[in-house]
Amino acid sequence: MVFSSFDFLLWFFPFCVAVYLLARKKAKNLVLLFFSIVFYAYGALETPAYLYLILISVVVNWVIGILIGKNNKGKKFFLTVGLLWDFGCLFVFKYLDFFIRNLNHLPLLHLPLTNLILPLGISFFTFQIASYLIDVYRGDVQVEYDLVDLGTYILMFPQLIAGPIVRFSDVQKQLHKRRVTQKAFLDGLQIFVIGLGKKVLLANRLAGLWDDLQNVGYDAISVRAAWMGIAAYSMQLYFDFAGYSQMAIGMGKMFGFKFPKNFDHPYLSTTMTEFWRRWHMTLGTWFKEYVYFPLGGNRKGRGRMYFNMFVVWTLTGFWHGADWNFILWGMLLFCLLALEKTFYGKFLTKHKALGHLYMLFWIPMSWLLFAISDLKQIGVYLSKLYGYGEPAIFPTDYARYFEIYGKWLILGLLFCTALPENLYKKIKRSRYAPVLIIPIMAVILGASFYCIYKGMNDPFMYFRF
Repeated sequence: MVFSSFDFLLWFFPFCVAVYLLARKKAKNLVLLFFSIVFYAYGALETPAYLYLILISVVVNWVIGILIGKNNKGKKFFLTVGLLWDFGCLFVFKYLDFFIRNLNHLPLLHLPLTNLILPLGISFFTFQIASYLIDVYRGDVQVEYDLVDLGTYILMFPQLIAGPIVRFSDVQKQLHKRRVTQKAFLDGLQIFVIGLGKKVLLANRLAGLWDDLQNVGYDAISVRAAWMGIAAYSMQLYFDFAGYSQMAIGMGKMFGFKFPKNFDHPYLSTTMTEFWRRWHMTLGTWFKEYVYFPLGGNRKGRGRMYFNMFVVWTLTGFWHGADWNFILWGMLLFCLLALEKTFYGKFLTKHKALGHLYMLFWIPMSWLLFAISDLKQIGVYLSKLYGYGEPAIFPTDYARYFEIYGKWLILGLLFCTALPENLYKKIKRSRYAPVLIIPIMAVILGASFYCIYKGMNDPFMYFRF
């Protein structure tokens, strides 16, 4: 069940909100937990065992968290057991077949693949569970003795499948004491509707161009069509994931929670370093807190700092997918970040026009490695981008694509800037806000419902991670 479906928008979510608002304060977490289990069960209909897996993981981590909290001498052992369970499950379901496929290239090895289906959101909830155990071990948070409260934190459906990655310290107080005001509820609803619009009205429309190029074949397209395609994919990925994050944050606010911000107009960045402070911010924070700093950060000399960055970006790439293109993507980002830190990062920050041109090139180049898993096809697409591949079958294909998708590319560029958000904030502060906000929300919601009704809807891209 995705947020941009009628099952969710017309049935599941309204019914959940109604029950939640009517429930007593002490029962609200139980209500959220129940509906979160139903939400996950719906998504795991084809693999019901995965529902049991995530429920068992909640209980295992609840018990281990208590053991860590009660045993000063043995807490390192219990932390190790907990992390082995969490990352062991992630390894088996997401990475085991990748290693088997690569080991089978060795002589005399013919290991069978498991062909396991990836559980929904396993990368996200694994990081979330692991952060809880580590924070309890460090003494940064108090252990949670109530299974319902911990289960609500781990399984809360707004951010269960694709983030943002919420640390226990972000919501621990709110789990035990929160209040939903009318203003907060309406603000959350507006944030949700705007996120829905980004997903349905922008991401899904832009997706059509990238899908068309895949169907035609990269070797058949023109140079201009190739650049249009990777630009469309870059914007589709942004609006898809940022839209989901906004919907999650909006729903969290409607339930009385404040989830951390996950995007801050990343395409306005002047360096890749700045970009990764603005893109998927909760993932960057996780790697910084639980990998980069524990390895020593930049406190042990420049050489060690580069090694730590290398580890972080290798893991970041591998976290996104069990394939070589994701590892290459992580390596490219590491190289760019290291070069910026050593040579020209400050120069680009100072000369913003050059910085924007630099990022206008590297953002689509980096997403190319992210978008195409076949390394040979990446080479084909690169050859098309720079005009040294086979001639296009239809040299003027770009004109047809622009006729169909041009308006969405222009709208996408506009909404990648801060202008629409700044205008919306200005409207909200004005005395005409009540008169203007309702029609704006109605238009976004109505247009989104129409597109969903017409079947112009796709699953969220980050569900696959």
